[in-house]
Amino acid sequence: MTPTPSHPKRFSMIREFHLADWFTLGNAVCGVGALFSSMTYLETNDVRHVYFAAALVLAALIFDVLDGRIARWRQKSSAMGRELDSLADVISFGVAPAIIAYGCGMQGMYDRIVLAYFVACGVSRLARYNVTAETLSEGTGKVKYFEGTPIPTSIVLVGLLALAAWMGAVRENLWFGKVLIGGFTLHPLVLVFAASGSLMISRIKIPKL
Repeated sequence: MTPTPSHPKRFSMIREFHLADWFTLGNAVCGVGALFSSMTYLETNDVRHVYFAAALVLAALIFDVLDGRIARWRQKSSAMGRELDSLADVISFGVAPAIIAYGCGMQGMYDRIVLAYFVACGVSRLARYNVTAETLSEGTGKVKYFEGTPIPTSIVLVGLLALAAWMGAVRENLWFGKVLIGGFTLHPLVLVFAASGSLMISRIKIPKL
């Protein structure tokens, strides 16, 4: 029995990639790099790795902006590209900021719950956008506004954490200290993540630039 050649199937997905999709993958790679830098900070306590993580999230944002511009410029987009974009955004602007916050000292039980809530809100925001984009475009093929703040706005939180790291306000010196509630720790600073997540799943309309 002659074996069926596997090469066409193996490379078919790569052939389906558009130029914009490679930039989307760059977004995801930067997000993963931010995770690695955060874990290295946890292990070494070298604050430079917080800066590296923040810089990589910023690089992910640049890739995220570029992939959309390139797709519009080349007038090439696909369902796979949209899914890639959402998955990359979850890593770079959902999981990575939460892990950077954890590394910077938000490690209490309530902190973890809030950070998990933040990521869940980001995932829900992207899922809602994906299923409502056609409706929001009103048949024009172009979405005029977002419902809820876009997940890349978490770059503001990452910038805040980078500033805290630069000022030495991380871990035991985290801004606003900590409180004990029922024997478990809450760092009040983590509430900015709760606010950001809540804005993502809100119904406020944000014009799309």
